[in-house]
Amino acid sequence: MSEKEMFLQGRDREFQTTLKVLKAYPADKLDFKPHERSRSARELAWVFVEEESFVGMAVNGQIEFKEGPKPPATLQEILPAFEKTHKELTGKVKGLSEKDYNSMMKFPVGPNQMGDFRRADVLWMIMMDQVHHRGQFSVYVRMAGGKVPSIYGPTADEPWM
Repeated sequence: MSEKEMFLQGRDREFQTTLKVLKAYPADKLDFKPHERSRSARELAWVFVEEESFVGMAVNGQIEFKEGPKPPATLQEILPAFEKTHKELTGKVKGLSEKDYNSMMKFPVGPNQMGDFRRADVLWMIMMDQVHHRGQFSVYVRMAGGKVPSIYGPTADEPWM
């Protein structure tokens, strides 16, 4: 199995888990913020769609962090946007040749600073950042009164025994 195939398998597995966590969130509590400096649940849920746009940028070989569109009003709008962009961009990753998958590209490493990274590593970093934000969102689920689903193992709400 190639690294690209391993990435695509991991990407699909993590997407399914993230979708499960997003669906566990109480849809009527999207304005919830655990702290004044935190994002609202709506804004954090929308981060997953924004992260998918970074996958598209990585496929094209250039990442640009900029403010994107505001999140929709409902979880029922965010979920299909996440599913749609994930599917579209997974197809674009699949279409990368091994040479392009392993080619070098610039990636932001600080304010007005760019570093050289292998495109594959950028794609892995984006996926790991989504996993990080999913962990944040699982805390929001609990604090908003939702039930945290199994992620990598059992939870208090979804025990395995």
